[in-house]
Amino acid sequence: MITRREAAQILDIPLEMATRHGIPPRMDDADLARLQADPPGWLVQSRANRTGKRPVWVQLSCSVCGYTEAARPKKWWPEFTFIACEDHRVRELPELPAGAVRTEYPGVGSRFIGVVDAAG
Repeated sequence: MITRREAAQILDIPLEMATRHGIPPRMDDADLARLQADPPGWLVQSRANRTGKRPVWVQLSCSVCGYTEAARPKKWWPEFTFIACEDHRVRELPELPAGAVRTEYPGVGSRFIGVVDAAG
């Protein structure tokens, strides 16, 4: 059994779309396989409308402890140098390259800070 969120990730659709089109809160792997093998019209249309510019789901992984979660990317997210959990201390983060300036973006996923190291 998989959750609706996992099904949305596998189908590469937003969770809201999965809910709107009747994907149940839990479903069998066999039901998901049938849905992928013979997609309904709304799923075919959704895939046809995708431009590929921005992924529907991304895997976020902490560069310190390795904690991973899937999240929907936001328009304001820059290209991060790395991502770390909010509760890690500064000294645990990867070292700042010489001459670089570090900018932190809190609120990435459910518990991350995105970090951008740029030439200073």
